[in-house]
Amino acid sequence: MSQLKVTQTRSAIATKPKHRANLRALGLRGIGQSNVLPDRPEIRGMIARVPHLIKVEEVN
Repeated sequence: MSQLKVTQTRSAIATKPKHRANLRALGLRGIGQSNVLPDRPEIRGMIARVPHLIKVEEVN
């Protein structure tokens, strides 16, 4: 199963509470922090909510 490396690239200070909650659920707390997550529909849905705040790379 493939994995996704998610990196926060922008601040969540001026974002909606739901966007901040999605970043926390993805395991991101600050700019430059990364997390490797499984490539599942639930994770893809969270990523789709905050594409303007993160960068996503596929990892094998």
